Amino acid sequence: MKKLILLAGLVASPAMAASSNPFSTHFYSLSNTNLIVLISFLLFVAILMKFGVPGKITAMLDARAVQIRSDLDEARALREEAKAILASYERKKKEVQEQSERIVASAKDEATAAAEQAKLDLAASIARRVAAAEERIASAEAGAVRAVREQAVAIAIAAAGEVLAKQVTPETASASIDDAIKVVGAKMH
Repeated sequence: MKKLILLAGLVASPAMAASSNPFSTHFYSLSNTNLIVLISFLLFVAILMKFGVPGKITAMLDARAVQIRSDLDEARALREEAKAILASYERKKKEVQEQSERIVASAKDEATAAAEQAKLDLAASIARRVAAAEERIASAEAGAVRAVREQAVAIAIAAAGEVLAKQVTPETASASIDDAIKVVGAKMH
C-alpha cells in the first residue's frame, strides 16, 4: 500500500508534470522549484504514513460504515415494526367497523321488533277500548230498554189504576180488600 501511494505521488507530482524530461540535470538542482515541491510532497506523504493517518482514516471510514449499517438495520427493524403496528391497527379498524355494523344491524332489528310489538300493543289496546265502548253501549242500551220498560209499566199501572178506579164500586173494593187480606194471611202462615 505504501509503495502504491509513493508511486502515485511521483506520477501525480507537479514536478513531473512541469518538466518534459524528468531526468535532466537542471531538474536535480535546488533552484528548481519543481524538485522542492516534489520533495515536500514526498515528505508530507511520509509524515502521514509515519503517524498512521491512512489507517486512522480507514478506521474512521470503517467505523462510519458500521454505524451507517447499524442505522440501516435499525431503520429496517423500525419499518417492520411500523408495518406490524399498521397491520394491527388495520385489523382493529376492520373489527371495530364489523362490530359497529353488527350493532347497527342489531339496533335495526330491535327497532323493527319494537315497532311490531308497539303495533300489537296498539291493536290490543284498541281492541280493549272497542270492547269497553261496546260494553258501555250495551249497558246504556240495556239501561235505556229498562227505563222504557219501567216507564211503560208505570204508564200501564197508572192507566190500569184509572180504569179500575172508574169500574170499582165501594162494595167491590171492600170485597177485593178482604180477599187480599185472606191471601196475605194464608201466605204468612
